[in-house]
Amino acid sequence: MTKTNKHISVAESLVMEALWRQHPLSAEDIMAEVGAEQDWSPGTVKSLLNRLLSKEAISAERDGRRYLYSPELSRTDYLSVEGRGLLDRLFDGRVSSLLTHFSEHEQLSDDDVAELKRLIQELDNES
Repeated sequence: MTKTNKHISVAESLVMEALWRQHPLSAEDIMAEVGAEQDWSPGTVKSLLNRLLSKEAISAERDGRRYLYSPELSRTDYLSVEGRGLLDRLFDGRVSSLLTHFSEHEQLSDDDVAELKRLIQELDNES
């Protein structure tokens, strides 16, 4: 899958989420799934699709009088880029600073703590 170096906005990410769940989708399908919920006009959805096309995050295939859209940017690649950006911007690139922040300012559930312990154990075993 193609990776895009261009930033995906919050609105564009909602369109991407719809396409990651199911594809290909028409502009009308995306409007029904995301646009109505966001109170977007059909023109807004089409503008978002055009922006994503120019960023090569999605592709379009002609289907009669309409286009069907599919993701070119994988969700995994998107999460990696966005996650790295978050870490770099807010936590000096350090995962430990992120975890410290959340452990001090958010209530971690027992499941969250167990999952973190499991991940740390896996990392220790890999070393």
